[in-house]
Amino acid sequence: MASTEAMRLFVKVLEEEDPGWYSRVSEFVIEPVVDVEMNNPKLESITQNGGCSPEPKIISTENGSSLETQDKDVVLEGLGSVAVYDQWVAPSVSGQCPKARYEHGAAVIQDKMYIFGGNHNGRYLNDLQVLDLRSLTWSKLEVKAGTEYSESSNPVSLSPCAGHSLIQWENKLLSIAGHTKDPSETVTVKVFDLQTCTWSTLKTYGKPPVSRGGQSVTLVGTTLVMFGGEDAKRSLLNDLHILDLETMTWDEMDTVGVPPSPRSGHAAAVHAERYLLIFGGGSHATCFNDLHVLDLKSMEWSRPAPQGEIRTPRAGHAGVTVGENWFIVGGGDNKTGVSETIVLNMSTLVWSVVTTVQGRVPLASEGLSLVVSSYNGEDVLVSFGGYNGRYSNEIHVLKPSHKSTLQSKMMDNPVPDSVAGLHNAENVARDMESEFEVGQEGKIREIVMDNVDSESMNTKSEESNKRLIASLRAEKEELEASLEKEQLQSLQLKQELAEAETQNTELTKELQSVRGQLATEQSRCFKLEVDVAELQQKLQTMETLQKELELLQRQKAASEQAALNAKQKQSTGGVWGWLAGTPSSQNSDDI
Repeated sequence: MASTEAMRLFVKVLEEEDPGWYSRVSEFVIEPVVDVEMNNPKLESITQNGGCSPEPKIISTENGSSLETQDKDVVLEGLGSVAVYDQWVAPSVSGQCPKARYEHGAAVIQDKMYIFGGNHNGRYLNDLQVLDLRSLTWSKLEVKAGTEYSESSNPVSLSPCAGHSLIQWENKLLSIAGHTKDPSETVTVKVFDLQTCTWSTLKTYGKPPVSRGGQSVTLVGTTLVMFGGEDAKRSLLNDLHILDLETMTWDEMDTVGVPPSPRSGHAAAVHAERYLLIFGGGSHATCFNDLHVLDLKSMEWSRPAPQGEIRTPRAGHAGVTVGENWFIVGGGDNKTGVSETIVLNMSTLVWSVVTTVQGRVPLASEGLSLVVSSYNGEDVLVSFGGYNGRYSNEIHVLKPSHKSTLQSKMMDNPVPDSVAGLHNAENVARDMESEFEVGQEGKIREIVMDNVDSESMNTKSEESNKRLIASLRAEKEELEASLEKEQLQSLQLKQELAEAETQNTELTKELQSVRGQLATEQSRCFKLEVDVAELQQKLQTMETLQKELELLQRQKAASEQAALNAKQKQSTGGVWGWLAGTPSSQNSDDI
């Protein structure tokens, strides 16, 4: 069993026997360092009153050099004290430092970094800490009792949690999922209102995901995309759920392709508001370094082949996007921390290493957080906390240079000569900068240069510029000729389109006319069918009458024949009677 898991179970049992034990422990006891070997003894110093140390903090880089990050001139400059690029530094901070932790949530709103919850010595936290990124001053927010979000006035008891996701949404903070002492059956979404300083529970609809921690939650437009994690029974997950923030409705998404294996502690990012990227994470037995991409339109998973630098398997790392670049920091495999800070160009899917730290510093630990802010128009990465044998509450910052964001592009496949010439011109422009320049405060800023002789560089730059200009002129002429052809074709197509529209209009009118005539003929045909049916009925009646008439005629003929026969008999009897002497009156009576 991992040491962190054993500590968590130990604290759980201890709290069941003595719920008030933790309140009797000093707030500022310095935890012993477990199997930690620092390269520099000045890496961290904590004062007895719990405040942050004014001593300089130094981080050792891979090449053995050290970067001092504080002196009397830069204490009050905040992020402005960071004068180097592509290197992690630990600037001086003021105010009451938060309790050391990992698996917390972090988000930035209006130049302030908010830290919520986390794990400290196996105990879950629920405090909300704020770092002013301008002055680098810590403060703690006093949270008021909240209510059920737009539903009732019952106070919300916000449970301590770790492994949750903290997302900035409008001017609010959303806390999604996470491990708690008494987990619920399904994922809950808490919202913190910065104006009222209250936590509330969002009422959601649909079928919410099962409760979990260590998942990834990514904001894509007005939706939250949740993937993976570990449920309360320590079962790893790889399901995909989407929460629509406009309707507050959960949907479980069906995908095609091969999804990532079940995992937790991974990192996720979105590119072009369409592609969800999943990197790393861990299971109970191993850690991963694979990259998976989900097309959110077709809902199809793919696994692109790795390009560029080899990535170290890791879990518990943190990531943040700057433009099309995805920076990944920290992580580990429950044995050692990962020291490389890597970057992925999400357009070319090429990996590269930005920098590497040495020793068990918080940057090579699990459960740290990473956010991005800006200072004087420059992006700055800010890391906090983590666990690598000890719990950390340190702040580290890194300014990514223009070169670091282009490294993955430069490592891609060979490009055409014209594009290569453009890259050469950009490289020469950067190389012509001095190796060191003095800032306003007299500080020396390091400029990354290629190790090339300056005279040969100037000669190459002139030649490359000439070739580039000639190539661009030729391309311009070709493009102008192509443009003229395209314009002529476009004009012809417009004329053909106008003719086609005219024909279409005429045919439509003709079709409508034919439809009208057809409707008239159909009505007439129907009327004729009715008349035919009536005539058929009359014809059947006439046939019946004809038969009856023939019968009557036969009966009439038979009657006339009978009458004629009787008359003839009468005439014959009268003559013979006269001859026999029969009176005529008697014969008449007989008749």
